[in-house]
Amino acid sequence: MTAPFRFPRFFVTSPQPCPYLPGRQERKVFTELSGPNAGELNDALGRIGFRRSQSVAYRPSCAGCAACVSVRVLTHQFEPNASQRKLMRRHADLEVSACRPWATDEQYQLLRQYLAARHPGGGMIGMDEMDYADMVEQSPVNSVVVEYREPADGDRPGRLVGACLTDRQTDGLSMVYSFFATEQDARPGLGNLIILDHIARAREAGLPYVYLGYWVKGSARMAYKTRYRPLEMLGPRGWTLMPEEESAAIRV
Repeated sequence: MTAPFRFPRFFVTSPQPCPYLPGRQERKVFTELSGPNAGELNDALGRIGFRRSQSVAYRPSCAGCAACVSVRVLTHQFEPNASQRKLMRRHADLEVSACRPWATDEQYQLLRQYLAARHPGGGMIGMDEMDYADMVEQSPVNSVVVEYREPADGDRPGRLVGACLTDRQTDGLSMVYSFFATEQDARPGLGNLIILDHIARAREAGLPYVYLGYWVKGSARMAYKTRYRPLEMLGPRGWTLMPEEESAAIRV
């Protein structure tokens, strides 16, 4: 790997309870993203399994455990299945726009509703407005917030039903964090729709990958990521296709 920066300093966090697998401890290695070459560093680290949070790039570094596996969708080879095509048709009326990374109260209120419904015991449940603003706005790289809205009512914008903080890297889109309305009767499958939309956006931009973060085998919270194939996983020998049997039982 060649880049106009040298030897970033890496640090390791103290062990904490793993949020995905009971009875295990997690530890992360991280470095700061700063200066004029933050984008290049983030791109390089993203290709070896790092994720971004504000101005920090991190990846798991857990003693005796390698369950967290970086995964990315091959956008040019992806073909939606029947259920995914039906989902896209159902939400075809949504108005989608990529906005500069600026936090709004509307986004924050949607995030609060999402966390309360989907992750009531998670570490983000206590986020206040300033925490959310930091998450969105403290980006040293090329980032956007992709918003998903119901049709406008006259001059008024439609209801915000989904959003995703997304980094544009040189080889793909990295979905940093997405959240959405959870009323299943009115708008089912919004989380899946956001991923499908990012795959389409990356393909239209000529980008080969959509980075989905970490997949954890045995964690029900992470199972949805295997629905988007072909899917590559990062292992000791680099990026390889995920075996079909990993997702055959849960694909929709």
